[in-house]
Amino acid sequence: MARAILHGIPVASGIAVGKAFFLNHRPVAIPHTLVRLDQVEEEAARLEKAITAVAEEFATARAALPQPLQGQTDLIDSHLLICRDPKLGGEALRRIREHRMNAEWAMEESVAGLAETFNRIDSPYIRDRIQDVRVVADRICGRLAAPVAETAAQGGKGILLAHDLTPADTFSLSPQSLVAFATTQGGKTSHTGILARNLQIPAVVGVSGLEEDIRAGDLLVVDGLRGRILVGPSETELAAYLEIGEQFAAYQKRVRAAAALPAETEDGRRIAVLANIENAAEAEHVRAAGGEGVGLVRTEFGYITRKTLPDEEELYREYARIAAALAPHRVTFRTLDVGADKLFSERKNLDEPNPALGMRAIRYCLRHQDIFRTQLKAILRASAHGNVALMFPLISGLEELRQAKSILNEARQELDAAHIFFDPHVPVGIMIELPSAVMIADALAREADFFSIGTNDLIQYFLGVDRGNRHVAHMHQPLHPAVIRAIKYVVDMAHKVGIAVCVCGEMAADPHCLPVLLGMAVDELSVSPQSIAPIKHLIRRSHVEENRNLLHHALSAGTYRSINAMIRHAVYSRFPEDMSFFISSLDADG
Repeated sequence: MARAILHGIPVASGIAVGKAFFLNHRPVAIPHTLVRLDQVEEEAARLEKAITAVAEEFATARAALPQPLQGQTDLIDSHLLICRDPKLGGEALRRIREHRMNAEWAMEESVAGLAETFNRIDSPYIRDRIQDVRVVADRICGRLAAPVAETAAQGGKGILLAHDLTPADTFSLSPQSLVAFATTQGGKTSHTGILARNLQIPAVVGVSGLEEDIRAGDLLVVDGLRGRILVGPSETELAAYLEIGEQFAAYQKRVRAAAALPAETEDGRRIAVLANIENAAEAEHVRAAGGEGVGLVRTEFGYITRKTLPDEEELYREYARIAAALAPHRVTFRTLDVGADKLFSERKNLDEPNPALGMRAIRYCLRHQDIFRTQLKAILRASAHGNVALMFPLISGLEELRQAKSILNEARQELDAAHIFFDPHVPVGIMIELPSAVMIADALAREADFFSIGTNDLIQYFLGVDRGNRHVAHMHQPLHPAVIRAIKYVVDMAHKVGIAVCVCGEMAADPHCLPVLLGMAVDELSVSPQSIAPIKHLIRRSHVEENRNLLHHALSAGTYRSINAMIRHAVYSRFPEDMSFFISSLDADG
C-alpha cells in the first residue's frame, strides 16, 4: 500500500508517475517578530529589496518563457503588476513602519487583508485570483528567507510540487522534464490548471498535506482523473496506474484525431461545439482543438490583470486579434462581468453585505456607462476583423436589456460619426442566469438575437447554493428538477421565436448532463478548449430520440437523486469505455 494518499482538485486529466521535487518551497513558518525602532527603516529596505528582486525574476521569466508557455505572458504581466502594486507591498511597508512588524509578517498580514476583499466578490473566477496574490507574496517571503531551491534529479522526469505555481516558476525548467504538477493552493479556475493543460500534463491543485507528507525524491503517482496523489505506491498500485495511464493516453489520442469532425449525432442532429476563452493567446488554439468558434470570451480578464482601466484602443487590439484568429467562425464577447469597483485601485470599494446580489455585471456597467461604452465600441470595432457577436450578462428583465441596447446604439452612432468601420449587424444576445430571466424568457427572446445559458450562476441562483461553501456544495446539483425544467423552458421560448440557444458553464462539458441538453435540442455548447474533442466524440455517438426519452423521464422525476441515478445508468450504458476518463459534477452526490 502507498505510504499516503492525498486528495485535491483535478484540473488537468491524465496519470503521471515520477519523483517529487519542490520549486520555490515557501518558508515552513512565517516568523512573527517586532523589530527595534532603530531597525524599522532597515526592515522596510529589506522588503523593498526582496520585492525588486522578485519583480526582476518575473521580467526575466517573461523573456525566457519556454515555447509551450508563450501564450502565458499575460499571466506573468499580472504577477508583475501585483508585485508592484501598493495594495500589497505598500500595505506591508505601512505595517512595518507603524506596527514594527518584521517584513515576512507584514507581507502575510497584507495578503490577509486583500483576501478579505476578494472573498466578498461573488465570482468564483475572480475569488480565485487571490491565489495569484499569494503566489507573489510567497515568492517575496521566499526571497526574504533566501531558501535553497530544490531541483529535479539530473536527467530524470519529475513531478513539480509547489505551494502555488506561476509561468515564471517554470522558465528555467525544461518542459520535457516535467510529467505533472501538484500544488497546495489553487482551485478549478487557477492558472496552474491553465499551465498544465497547455503543457498537456496532469495536474492536481488544492492538495491537503502536500508540503507535509511528501519529501523531495519520493516516488509519486498523480491521478489527474480523480484528483489523488499516491506517495510511495506499491508495485501493484504502480502497475495498475501505469495501465490506466496507457489507456487514457490511447483514448486521448483517438479522440483528438477526430477533433475536426463535426459534432453530429447518429441520427443527423448537428450541434456546434464552441470554446470558452479569456484572451487572444487561447483563441489561436481553438481551431486545433476542434472548436467551431468561441461561445464566450470572458472579457474581464483584460481588466483584472491591471491596476488601471484599459482604454478603447487596447481593448480593440485584443478583441480584433481574437476575431481575426477565428474568422469566419463566430466569436461572442461577453461584456464585463465583474463588480469592477472592487478591482480598480482608483475606485472606492462598495460596502456590500451580499455581493452575490449586488452591483455586478450588467448592473455595474449600466451605472458606469463610460466604462461600458468604451468596451462596446472596442467590440464593435473588432467586428471589422471577423464574425463578432456580443452578449450582456446577468440580465434580470426587459428594462436592463433595453437600456443596454440603447447605450450600444449610442456607441454605434459615435463610431459612425468618427467614420470608423464596424459591422452594423453585430448580433446582440443575453446571458440567462437569473430566475427572473427564466420566467420572462418569452419576452426577452423577442428582443434578443440569441440566448446563452450560464449554468454556473443559474444553478447558484435557482437553488440558493454557493458552490464554494463546503457545507452546502453537495446541493449544487445541475440535474435538479427545477434546473432541468428552467433550461427546457428557456430553450422552448427561444426556439418559438427562432433564436438559437447556447449552453456554457460546467454543464456543457459534463457527459452526464449532455443527454439532457441534447434532448432539449440546444443549438450550441461552449466549453473549455480541452473539453471540445471529448464532448464532440460523445455527441457523435449519441442518438436524439434516446435523449428525448431520457429528458421526458427526467422532467417527470421528483428528486435530483433519482434523476442522477437514471442519467448515470444511461450514460455508463451508452459510453462504458469513455466514462472512466471523465469527472462529473454528479460525483459530488456519491
